[in-house]
Amino acid sequence: MTTTVPTAAKHPPRLTFGRILDSEWAKITTVRSTLWTLLALFAVSVLISWGIAALAAGEVAKDVAAGKKNDAPDLLTVGVAFGQIAALVLGVMSMTAEYSTGMIRTSLTAVPWRASMLAAKALVLALVLFVVGAVTGFCCYFLANLMLEAKDIGVDIGDPGVVRALIGTGLYLAVLGLFGMALGVLLRHTAGAITLGIALIFVVGGVVGLIPGKTGDWIAKLMPANAGSQVMSVRAGDKMLQPWPGFAVFVAETLLLLLLGTLLLEKRDA
Repeated sequence: MTTTVPTAAKHPPRLTFGRILDSEWAKITTVRSTLWTLLALFAVSVLISWGIAALAAGEVAKDVAAGKKNDAPDLLTVGVAFGQIAALVLGVMSMTAEYSTGMIRTSLTAVPWRASMLAAKALVLALVLFVVGAVTGFCCYFLANLMLEAKDIGVDIGDPGVVRALIGTGLYLAVLGLFGMALGVLLRHTAGAITLGIALIFVVGGVVGLIPGKTGDWIAKLMPANAGSQVMSVRAGDKMLQPWPGFAVFVAETLLLLLLGTLLLEKRDA
């Protein structure tokens, strides 16, 4: 008796980077926590930006009338400083969730090219966070600017640095997510990676600034959040790198962590 082997069994679909991307896209978009994390990022950033602008607009208007510095542009996306935690968490969990559930074994069996899997995951994560981040940045601007315009200190979207800051919000959050993913690859533990990431963003960057002299100033400038966040500010902070050089430093730091994570992923057992 002759057994007919199906054509699909004789010639299984070839594993391509496009198919790996499809797999990673399915992973990130079908997990409920992704939606809630992105909603938290959007809601926290927009509501805090709007609320702080509403509270501070009167004082800023008085300062402008008195001939002092106009701080209105600094209020446009101020809430993203709080919402960015969600981007970091999503980046960490995009990797550590697979380790905590044991799904990483299935992923690496299906995609033995570990570097390709990590690259696809990074690309999908960065795309999602860039789009959501840019939308968040523009929504922060429009709502916060309503409060500023009510006090006659509104910021025109065509003013220098405004559009760059709003698009830069998406760029910064995308790279921050990759930074979190790199920490997740390195530590393989959700709580540990999130704790380390929050410490680097909110604590260490400020503490190193206490080091006296130019050494402390330069270390503070090069810390991930201090360098990267300038791209989403209309004006660079005092003693900080300019937006694009600062963002380039942050990208380089993140790529270095991802490279180290890739090397460890290749060597470690799942």
